[in-house]
Amino acid sequence: MTEPQKNTPVTARDMTRRRVVVAGGAAVAAAGLGTAVATAASADGSSSAASPSASASSPSKEVCYRLTSETTEGPYYIDADKIRKNITEGKEGIPMTLRLKLIDSETCKPLAKAAVDIWHCDALGLYSGYEDSSTGGGTPPTGAPPTGTPTGTPTGGPPGGGGGHQDPTDDKRYLRGTQLTDRHGFVEFTTIFPGWYRGRCVHIHTKVHVGGTMTDSGYEGGHACHTGQLFFAEEAVLDSAEVAPYSTSTTPRTTLDEDGIYPGNGAEGGLLKLQYRKGKIAKGVVGSLTLGVDPDATNDGTGM
Repeated sequence: MTEPQKNTPVTARDMTRRRVVVAGGAAVAAAGLGTAVATAASADGSSSAASPSASASSPSKEVCYRLTSETTEGPYYIDADKIRKNITEGKEGIPMTLRLKLIDSETCKPLAKAAVDIWHCDALGLYSGYEDSSTGGGTPPTGAPPTGTPTGTPTGGPPGGGGGHQDPTDDKRYLRGTQLTDRHGFVEFTTIFPGWYRGRCVHIHTKVHVGGTMTDSGYEGGHACHTGQLFFAEEAVLDSAEVAPYSTSTTPRTTLDEDGIYPGNGAEGGLLKLQYRKGKIAKGVVGSLTLGVDPDATNDGTGM
């Protein structure tokens, strides 16, 4: 970002308009991944080589960010009652470390002590708490696995967005969790690479709460200032589709371009920066992004 000349007055509003969108969290190192592939996907889903731009341990090198796009909460949200880093609960899939950084989009400062929820489907498209209603996802097929690029026009299946909230139908809570950001605005989850289900591209839901307090039963009070979804470059999704159990799915897959919720604006819209060893995605993936949010706003995603 080019700094304004010292003799040019710049208002807070001017700064807001001039903020730069970057694939946040580039700071995350592919620790334990050896020689890794870092991909930054464009709005059309294509990927290109990218390299870290700042150190996660150097908050002084902070960059300002645009407001990250708001999206629908979807029907499968469960309130922040699972305070934990590891959300896998033994679910089979490609190991994934998700590293997010929260930035106040007006002041450009890290947002500390914000509660970040994430939730997503398993490798075959099922959501915990809603297994009965999300069975349009990945029912294991019989016969040989599919070959080539998964495509298809979505019909039926779980909406994954819109349609209003549904009450849970079971007491399972895998692939759901909440963490508080540290003083630098960072939060990290241990999970698996999500699968896909009919009608939606591969994604992770996220919600940011501020103004509340941590209690024995979870995060209480405050309000949701951001509700969004995190998306994956096509190259990485196709690589994952070669690995079991993803490779056993016969569910038609919706691409980024076909998805009705992905806003098509790159990192600002929730497109993750992904790092993994070329040809060995099964060994693990690191996904990262910086989210620019307005802590004074209320965005619960229920009216979209």
